[in-house]
Amino acid sequence: MKIELRENGPLVIRGARIRIQVGEKEEIREGAVALCRCGGSENKPFCDGTHRRIGFQTPGGALEAED
Repeated sequence: MKIELRENGPLVIRGARIRIQVGEKEEIREGAVALCRCGGSENKPFCDGTHRRIGFQTPGGALEAED
């Protein structure tokens, strides 16, 4: 699994099956998942591109996890 912290943008998880539960709602996603880091998304926890509109700034980075 690779996790990319995009500069001025979301956290992107690749190469894993992700189960996300928010309240009673549960989703399972595979492939790439972009999660909000700016706090402004209308579709939390997923990124909806709001970071561009609000001028969110943060450094990028990456990490890799092994099973």
